[in-house]
Amino acid sequence: MKLVLRALVVLLGLLIIVLLVNTIRLTSHQLTNVPPATPIHVPDSAIQRLAGAIRIPTVSYTDYALTDTTQFDEFLTYIKASFPLVHQRLKQETFNQYGLLFEWEGRNPSLKPILLMGHYDVVPVIQGTQRMWKKPPFDGVIEDGYLYGRGTLDDKMSVIGLLESAEYLLQSGFQPERTLFLAFGHDEETAGFLGAQTIAAALKKRSVSLEYILDEGGIIKTDGVSGMQKPVALIGISEKGYLSLELTAVGKGGHSSMPPPQTSIGMVAEAISKLEKHPFHARLNGGVDHLLDYLASEVSFGQRIVFANQWLFAPLIEKTLAQTKSGNASIRTTTAPTIFRAGAKDNVLPIDATATINFRLLPGDTVEGVIERVKEIIENDSITVSVLGKGNNPAAVSDPETPAFLTIHKTIKSVFPDVAVAPYIMLGATDSKFYSALSTAIYRFSPLPLNDEGTQTIHGTNERIGVKDYQNMIRFYVALIKNSQS
Repeated sequence: MKLVLRALVVLLGLLIIVLLVNTIRLTSHQLTNVPPATPIHVPDSAIQRLAGAIRIPTVSYTDYALTDTTQFDEFLTYIKASFPLVHQRLKQETFNQYGLLFEWEGRNPSLKPILLMGHYDVVPVIQGTQRMWKKPPFDGVIEDGYLYGRGTLDDKMSVIGLLESAEYLLQSGFQPERTLFLAFGHDEETAGFLGAQTIAAALKKRSVSLEYILDEGGIIKTDGVSGMQKPVALIGISEKGYLSLELTAVGKGGHSSMPPPQTSIGMVAEAISKLEKHPFHARLNGGVDHLLDYLASEVSFGQRIVFANQWLFAPLIEKTLAQTKSGNASIRTTTAPTIFRAGAKDNVLPIDATATINFRLLPGDTVEGVIERVKEIIENDSITVSVLGKGNNPAAVSDPETPAFLTIHKTIKSVFPDVAVAPYIMLGATDSKFYSALSTAIYRFSPLPLNDEGTQTIHGTNERIGVKDYQNMIRFYVALIKNSQS
């Protein structure tokens, strides 16, 4: 017995030594001593130009027939008048009339181009919620240091901010060594098939190979992540896949006074209950592992031991992250029942019942794998499982150790010196998914400080951007273009 206890003590001691060695050997990924970006004056007229863009309701609808294209025509006219040098000196192309591609040719053709992108379409304001806005969603009102309106965060601020940056650089006589593309979609909110997909296909046909791509995405989370209170700049290195399935059961119908043991509604409801009770397995290797690696040097010593030894503490980390909706979504493929259709009258048994379930796929999972697992979980051959629309696999994970990532990291630190930088997995989808054939270095970051409350306004009510935050966004894009020239 004493030998067993001694052996356990020795093993425990060895374990403690391994944990401490791994923790002590941990090196910080955070850049230090980064010189501040060259100061530039952003005039008050810049926020007025963004306000003007907000006043043009470029709302895109899934049913394209509902889209008011005259607003998109007005937007193109507006940016042409607002950014004359961009339109005079950069090559411009349109795709499906409203998708935009600008090319600023560099002096050194041996350097791969970079592509900075965004989209200028916006989601509708839900009918009846206009009264909940402090300022009308399409009036572009500036008050108390904020610009209010649909598109201030998603994503006209990126489009107009990039155009402001290019206009400023042109005015200052800047000429890039590396060719710069600016790509702006007009239907990102409805899948991006007419805009980004078409632009990407054209560049692929021309055999364009890009050094890196930067799209909208992660923000500067001012209230921290993973127990940190320090602001964290989150750079998306991948994004989750998308799949919607319809589960359909067919019964015999009839009078409700003589129901069968289980109706078609009951069968589908049981299937949904099984799916919710058996979520997809949690995994750190879907991207959270990179986030933890980058933040390990910024947390307390106790947390550092946990982050530096994921091989041992993965279950604890997963359990902790699963306690919040965003944390849970970052470690697994999620299951969300969103639509249920069945029945027409209270005393008539429905013949068929259909539920729509939306899945957001964690990198490492596939559309085919999700479908197979859904069928295994529901265990009912009487329920038909079919794909709704088009599903897509998660984006490939871009390396957070590339020179391109380093350039973005350096630029963030030069404009926002007090933040930590970390890669993460985007929970939503962006237009960048169409550009995978053009570069292996695709990143998603919007240089915008937001807390949890601020992020809730995206696609919600009172969407707004701080005037000073928008000015810093322009400074970031100017610095990024300059830092990307070698």
